[in-house]
Amino acid sequence: MMDFTGTYTDQYQLAMAQVYFLKGRHHQTAVFDYFFRKCPFNGGYAIFAGLEDLLEILEDLHFDGRDIRFLRESGMHPDFCEYLAKFRFTGTIRSSREGDVVFPTRPVLSVEADILQAQLIETLLLNMLNFETLIATKASRMRLAAGGRALIDFGLRRAQGPGGYYASRAAIIGGFNATSNVRAGRDYGIAVSGTMAHSFVQSYDDELSAFRHFAEVRPDDCVLLVDTYDTLNSGIPNAIVVGREMQEQGRRLKGIRLDSGDLAYLSKKARRMLDEAGLHEVKIAVSNQLDEYLIKSLLDQKAPIDVFGVGTSLVTGQPDAALDGVYKLASADRTPRIKISECIEKITIPHPKQVLRVRKGSELLGADVVALSDEIGVKRMYHPFFPMKSLAIGSYDQEPLLRTVMENGRRIYEPQDVHEIARYAGMRLAELPDEYKRFENPHIYKIGISERLKQERDRLIAAHRKAKDEEGML
Repeated sequence: MMDFTGTYTDQYQLAMAQVYFLKGRHHQTAVFDYFFRKCPFNGGYAIFAGLEDLLEILEDLHFDGRDIRFLRESGMHPDFCEYLAKFRFTGTIRSSREGDVVFPTRPVLSVEADILQAQLIETLLLNMLNFETLIATKASRMRLAAGGRALIDFGLRRAQGPGGYYASRAAIIGGFNATSNVRAGRDYGIAVSGTMAHSFVQSYDDELSAFRHFAEVRPDDCVLLVDTYDTLNSGIPNAIVVGREMQEQGRRLKGIRLDSGDLAYLSKKARRMLDEAGLHEVKIAVSNQLDEYLIKSLLDQKAPIDVFGVGTSLVTGQPDAALDGVYKLASADRTPRIKISECIEKITIPHPKQVLRVRKGSELLGADVVALSDEIGVKRMYHPFFPMKSLAIGSYDQEPLLRTVMENGRRIYEPQDVHEIARYAGMRLAELPDEYKRFENPHIYKIGISERLKQERDRLIAAHRKAKDEEGML
């Protein structure tokens, strides 16, 4: 875990917080919603990730001595700096469960806290949840493409700095099996996997000696990189020699890796050569700029690949690179708040809320309804931006999705292991019908608001317009 302190934020958060403090408004209660406006990768869903990391950071979030000195030197008011020196987050967080499938425009998480506290954690919250959700979603798409074949995160060297650390965790939530990232493996209990670089083979005068030495030192986890010189005429034949020698010693060559060339063609040739040599158990791993589309293409071509090592496109979330998650005020000083916009999609939804997933037993209807926090048994949901569109849902089961995960700045449950979260993510994704998971033109999951919430939003919009008209008449 990185060392996060209170200055891991944007300047405008501190600027607003100082005003709240000096004007005596910092103890007003506020509710903020976290949500995103569109699914990444032109897909039909996202996998929510980053919650456990966020909660762990918030439990210990503070401004250390170096932070306070820096803020004093930057011109922050001494009284405000004294307040920050004692700062702790003491709010309440209600959230979707980490690993759940989530969809645009509906709250994924809400924060209720003193407005100064809620404002100060915004940047950190968005930084963690947007990134890990993006990567977990990308990983889940690769899992859908790969079926039951192994997926290994090879992305640390291509990640944006330390983001690779959190990307490895998110990849596991999305369905990966292992990572090359040793620090993430240590901290999160993730299986660590790695083979060899071309430089290792090049450092020897001959390829066979390189392979033999590697097998001698790593007899129980030996995967040989076979494309340094000539895959079919050198690399695979030398791997076969070593594989047979290991068999004679009662050992087993675990696999070979292809990192260049026509992976479908070479994997088929490699499988035939290995099988003819009696090395049927040797796995074939491939790497080199893989993504979900290339994985799918390789398997559509019947490529006999057992393991996919994925780097750049996974940890950088290509081609999107960022999730457009936002953090918007829903209530302040126990009063509902709304942001008005000329763009109807950017008009926010006021009030503390609950999200209900519409189901018929184990079957999903393909709809979540956003309701007031005390609502149960919503009869009809309305499109959040086009109110003429509605859907009767009163006869269906409605599963509450937002649950309290933190009170008074402390988690109220035991931290979840990343593998538990991954299993839950797999279960929830399996519930989602295939039409929402296809890569091309996925079905749109319906998000609606309850009639009571619609009426409240309409009331606030009307009040705002009335005030604006009266102001224009003065």
